[in-house]
Amino acid sequence: MKHNPPQEIRLQDNRSTLALIYDGQVKKLPAEYLRVYSPSAEVRGHAPGQEMLQTGKADVVINNIEPVGQYALKITFSDGHDSGLYDWDYLYKLAHEYDTMWADYIQKIEAAGASRYPSAKI
Repeated sequence: MKHNPPQEIRLQDNRSTLALIYDGQVKKLPAEYLRVYSPSAEVRGHAPGQEMLQTGKADVVINNIEPVGQYALKITFSDGHDSGLYDWDYLYKLAHEYDTMWADYIQKIEAAGASRYPSAKI
């Protein structure tokens, strides 16, 4: 591990944002962002090029956060997704590269003609 855990981890009251404190600086990560960049095999695949674009996750919230040993968090989302461990290095990357990673996700959604919002159920 290159990075230490955040000094503090806070789940916002509405459960839509996780706040991580690094060196006194607050990094706010929306639940949707954490969900679409889940480190699970379901999202990332088992090898490069097998990534699955996550769509319809705009309304997802965080139901639960559990520490895993001294190295990671397990996040359970309102859509039932709970696989993939967010280790400290990956959380640091998500926090510090948010602008670039979010813009990349939006570009991929648009290129695929997909939506961040769930389709209406009939």
